[in-house]
Amino acid sequence: MYRLSYGLFVLTAKGDGAHADDNGCIINTAIQVTTDPNQISIAVNKANYTHDLIMKDRKFNVSILSEKAEFDTFRRFGFQSGRDADKFAGFEGCYEKSANGLLYVTKGTNAFISGEVETTLDLGTHTLFIAKVTDMDVLDPDAPSATYAFYQEHIKPKQQAPTAGKKTKTVWRCRICGYIYDGEELPPDFVCPICKHGASDFEKIEVEA
Repeated sequence: MYRLSYGLFVLTAKGDGAHADDNGCIINTAIQVTTDPNQISIAVNKANYTHDLIMKDRKFNVSILSEKAEFDTFRRFGFQSGRDADKFAGFEGCYEKSANGLLYVTKGTNAFISGEVETTLDLGTHTLFIAKVTDMDVLDPDAPSATYAFYQEHIKPKQQAPTAGKKTKTVWRCRICGYIYDGEELPPDFVCPICKHGASDFEKIEVEA
């Protein structure tokens, strides 16, 4: 499955006012499904706050991350929940508002697409949204879109090897977002609290104790 090629995107939606006015999360599941009419699909984990906002408002923006994206963008939108934090706080100057009233990210992106949901499909852990494209624009025509492989190789910080002679311990690291589970054994039903991937996406590593 890791050989499949994915793009990376910031999916944004309108907040409900209880936590923040705007929210977003990182996804790798945006694709064009038809050209006439122009439609895209996104699959969103039901555990994500952004999922609930899209179900309610039926609108979203997809900001296409480029190879200029920095790890801070992934940490901001992927490593915390909009239920607990305002993801756009301190991000001023790095986003704009599109015609649908939603924010899209301009820092480290090369384009954005606005969608209006027309169909949903329950996939168990995720919902598949089919949406008509209502707006789009190219932001940085010279910046290639970031793939998941590029993120792993060039954006995600590399794990430092333990210093020789230092005491180490065994932990489990999520291959997707880097979350660390501290323990010798990882429960088979464990789900990453950050990116919601299961135990099969964790790897056992040694770190300094």
